[in-house]
Amino acid sequence: MSSIHVLDIATVNKIAAGEVVERPASVIKELVENSLDAGARHIEVEIMAGGTSLMRVTDDGCGMSREDAALALERHATSKIAAADDLLDLATLGFRGEALPTIASVSRFSLVTRREGEELGTKMAVTGGEKAPAEDTGCRLGTTIKVEDLFFNTPARKKFMKTVHTEGGRISDCVTKQALANPNVAFRFINSNKTVLSTPGAGGLKAAIRSIYGGAVEESLLPLSFHDEEIEIEGFLTKPSMLRSSRAWQTFIVNGRLIESPAIAKAVENAYHSLLPKTGFPLAVVVIKVPPRSVDINVHPRKTEIKFEDEGRVFRAVYKAVVDAIRPAGQRLEDVAGAGSVAVPPPYKSAEPQPRPITPAATLPLFPSPKAAPSRASFAAAPAENRRAAAESAYATGGEMAQFAAAQAAIQQEKSVSAPTPPPAPAGQISEPPAAYGRTTEDNPDMVPIGQVARCYIVAQDRDTLYIVDQHAAHERILYDRFAARADEIPSQQLLVHLFLDFSPQEAALLESHQALFFSLGFDLEASGPAQVRLKSVPADIPVSEAEDILREILTSLADQHDLSAAEIRHTCLAMTACKAAIKRGDELNLRQMQILLDELRTTARPYTCPHGRPTILRFSGSDLAKMFKRT
Repeated sequence: MSSIHVLDIATVNKIAAGEVVERPASVIKELVENSLDAGARHIEVEIMAGGTSLMRVTDDGCGMSREDAALALERHATSKIAAADDLLDLATLGFRGEALPTIASVSRFSLVTRREGEELGTKMAVTGGEKAPAEDTGCRLGTTIKVEDLFFNTPARKKFMKTVHTEGGRISDCVTKQALANPNVAFRFINSNKTVLSTPGAGGLKAAIRSIYGGAVEESLLPLSFHDEEIEIEGFLTKPSMLRSSRAWQTFIVNGRLIESPAIAKAVENAYHSLLPKTGFPLAVVVIKVPPRSVDINVHPRKTEIKFEDEGRVFRAVYKAVVDAIRPAGQRLEDVAGAGSVAVPPPYKSAEPQPRPITPAATLPLFPSPKAAPSRASFAAAPAENRRAAAESAYATGGEMAQFAAAQAAIQQEKSVSAPTPPPAPAGQISEPPAAYGRTTEDNPDMVPIGQVARCYIVAQDRDTLYIVDQHAAHERILYDRFAARADEIPSQQLLVHLFLDFSPQEAALLESHQALFFSLGFDLEASGPAQVRLKSVPADIPVSEAEDILREILTSLADQHDLSAAEIRHTCLAMTACKAAIKRGDELNLRQMQILLDELRTTARPYTCPHGRPTILRFSGSDLAKMFKRT
C-alpha cells in the first residue's frame, strides 16, 4: 500500500488558510479588495471583539448571480484572470481565487449577494468548510459577507492571536490604508458598535487624510509630484513639525495596490533626513503608477510584496519626489542618480545630530579658586564635599541637568569619608583615586569619571577597575527607578497652554481604554472630539516639548504588545517615558555632570542594565586588561 496520498479538499483549504488568513486583519483585507474589484463606491466594515467573534463587510458593488456565488467558494475559482499571461497586465487586486474558500474553511461564513436587475439575491453558508445549499433571499444590491468565530476549528492558530485591542488595531490600520489608497470610495469602520472611521469618498486624497487624521495634519501636508516616461508619483507627506516615532503613518500604493516595500521606505527616510536634522518619521502617502508589466505581484500569498523590474529607478524617483517637496524655495536638486550620496543643498548640508551642550551648569566653577579650570586628575582626587557642592550648583542652575532631580539627596546619602586632597598629578597622567573615596563593591561600583567618548560613553575608574558607561542607558535606569518608586501617581506639571492632539482611530481606542493608566503616569487627558484629546498636564520629569512624542510612542508600544497585565503595561509605559526623558547620545557632559550621573547610578537596584535589558556598564578589571595586552 502506498504511503503517499492526496489530501482532501478540506485539509488543503485549512493549509492554505495558514498562508492567506494570518489574523482577522487578513480577512478584512481580502474581503475589502474583493469589494473594490467589484466596483463598490461604499464599503462598510464592522467587527466585534477585535474581529475574533464577528467581521462583516458590506458593499454596493456589482454583486453575483447564484451560479457565480457557488463557484466563488471553490478553490482557485476567479473572474479576474483566465490564463497565466493575464498576470502581466493585471488590473485587479485579487486574482488567485483562494480567499473566500480558505476563509470559509476556518470560520462560520455566510455570503448574501444580489446583482442589478434581479428580484432576489442569493445566500450561501459555510461552516468550517461544510457548505449548506444555496437559498433565495431578499437583500440590497451588492454583497455582504459575514465571518464569525474565526479559527474555531483550528485552535492552534487561534491561540496565537493577540489581544482584542491589538487585533482591532490591525484591522483599523488595514481599513485606514485602504481608505487612503482609494479616496474616491466612501469607507465606514464600526468597531464594537462604535463608528471610528468615516471617509467621504469624494474630494480626493487630501480630503481622505483630513477625515482620518484631522485638520492639524492636513495643514502640515506637502504635496509629492514626479513624472517621467514610465513612473508617476503623487501623494503627500508632512512637514518636520508633524513627525512620529514609527513608520506606521506611511502608506505605499503601487498601481492601486497597498504594498510593503523596504526600498520605498528607505528612499523616503534618506531623502527626508538628509535635508532635515530632526529625527522621526513623517506621515507619507506615496501613490506610484508604473507599467503593469514592470512589476511582479505574484511573489507572496498575501500580495503585499511585489518585485520591480528596476527597483533602483523607483528608489531614485521617490527620493527626488520627497526632496522636491521639502526643499527650501529656490533650491534645486539637479542630479539624483546617486540618491544615496546626493550633494545636499547648503542649508541642510549636515544630517548628523548636533551636540547639545548642557549649560549653564557646564560653566559653573567646581572648586573654590576661580583662577583655573580643574584638570581630570584633580577632579578624580577631589574630596566628596566638593563633589556634593558641585551637584548642588548644577541642580540649582535649572539647566538641562536639572533632570537629575534626586542628585543632591543621593550624594548626601553617600557613606564616604573625606580625605586630604593629594597633590595634582603631572600633566598627561591620571591620578589614582584616594583610598578613602567611598567603598568599592561588586554590585554598586564607586566610579570616578575620566572623560567622555563620542559624546555617548563615560569612561570611569575606581581603584583597580576601568568602566565604560552608556550615558543614555544609565540615565534611563535612574529615571525608571525614580518613576517606579512612586507607587500611586507620578507628579505632573500643568500646561499653561493645553495641547490638542489628533489621533488615529486605533490610537484613540487605546487612549480611551487606558485613560486611568495614563493619568497615573502623569498625563492628564480628556476627549475634545471624535479622535482628538486635550493634553492638560505631563509628567514633571520630562520636557514639555517631548510629551507628545512620548505619548505616541507609548501608544505604539501598547498596540504591538501581546495580552499584558496591568503591571506589564505600567512597566512598558515607565520604560518608554524614561527612555525619552533620558539624556541622549550627542549630549556633551562635563566631569561634574558625569559624576552626578555615576553617583545616582550607584543608588539604583540594578545598575548594570537599563529597563529594556541593555547593558549600562562594561567592566574591565586589571586582569582583564592584562589579558587584552597579553601580559598573562
